[in-house]
Amino acid sequence: MLSTSSEALIPIAEFFKVLSEVSRIQVLCCLKLGDKNVTEIIEATGLGQANVSKHLKVLSQAGIVTRHPQGTSVFYSISDPIIFNICELVCDHLAIRLEEQMQQLKELANLRGH
Repeated sequence: MLSTSSEALIPIAEFFKVLSEVSRIQVLCCLKLGDKNVTEIIEATGLGQANVSKHLKVLSQAGIVTRHPQGTSVFYSISDPIIFNICELVCDHLAIRLEEQMQQLKELANLRGH
């Protein structure tokens, strides 16, 4: 059971705060396909070098990505693939909500039409 003490909830809030940035989610999606270096991430996301480096640092500090040197490059990988389960759960939930909203709009349109 999830504790409701604010001290116990702080790490959870911090984890979700890391995921609250669109650019970081772009980087994660890029890494879902496999390890990449900064240049490859820049090319895949269209983000700037400083931006990518900043987001990789945050993701690394949060333990979501791991960095590992290979020769003169540093490659990044997803350290825990559960991150994609979380994202998929949220996406599925949002899709259901969107479908419900669309259905409500159709019903309203039908009421106006009669």
